[in-house]
Amino acid sequence: MRIGIDLGGTKIEGIVMDSSNQVVESKRIKTPSAQGYSSILQAINELVDLLESKIGRRCPVGIGTPGAISSIDGTLKNSNTVCMNGQSVQLDIENLLHREVRLENDANCFALSEATDGAGSDYRVVFGVIMGTGVGGGIVIDRQLHIGPHHIAGEWGHNVLIADGRACYCTKRGCVETYLSGPGLALEWEEQSGNPAELTAETIVRLARDGDTVGQSVMNRYFDYFGQAIASVINILDPDAIVLGGGMSNISELYTRGVEQISRHIFNNELKTPVLANKHGDSSGVRGAAQLWPAQAI
Repeated sequence: MRIGIDLGGTKIEGIVMDSSNQVVESKRIKTPSAQGYSSILQAINELVDLLESKIGRRCPVGIGTPGAISSIDGTLKNSNTVCMNGQSVQLDIENLLHREVRLENDANCFALSEATDGAGSDYRVVFGVIMGTGVGGGIVIDRQLHIGPHHIAGEWGHNVLIADGRACYCTKRGCVETYLSGPGLALEWEEQSGNPAELTAETIVRLARDGDTVGQSVMNRYFDYFGQAIASVINILDPDAIVLGGGMSNISELYTRGVEQISRHIFNNELKTPVLANKHGDSSGVRGAAQLWPAQAI
């Protein structure tokens, strides 16, 4: 048995997973972000206690969180739950739970889950993509995470797509995230329509499908951005499969029109890489957090 925790900005999900990767217990609670860092740690502690009380045993714990551990000082960096940044999150949680904890970026957890027993399980090199409020990714080779010396492997969302483009929170301009995220799609609508970016991604997609000319133009641009960005990943990594996750991955046209745009942009005369919808949905991240502890290693 191992526990996985998915620490999100609005909710914390916890599961207990057995050696066959079956979820035997689960619980979701609200993230007390407004109450600060200590409250978040205490919520994680209480969630672990609750899960362990249900199964009657102590378990290894893996945690997925936005951001990554700094290779310089071991603190968390790049988290959109900003009160976590600069904190010794892993050490503090280990002290609270009185055990070793494995902590990893949430996109890496998604990629690990989908490469282990998800949509990418039949492939050796898997690039897992998250496209939602933000854009991230992870690389799994032979069912092992590749994180790199800077702990940023797979962070394609902060490659520059459009030179001198939209401002990004990372301080650069024109990042992939500013064009392929849900807010990025809304900004494209605002720029093309001249109206405030108040529409959701779902509404913009629906307008395009219903024949709205601005909606169609916005989505045409979105699929081209997607093709360019994914083609760059393929040109460098050439993975055996790409698995899409996050809310934007539910746009069915990504797997047809989006793939067509990848074919246009890659440095090859044909596209062999399958682009796959995820298998485990919004539970991929928490499953991957548990799988930071391989069953055979426990």
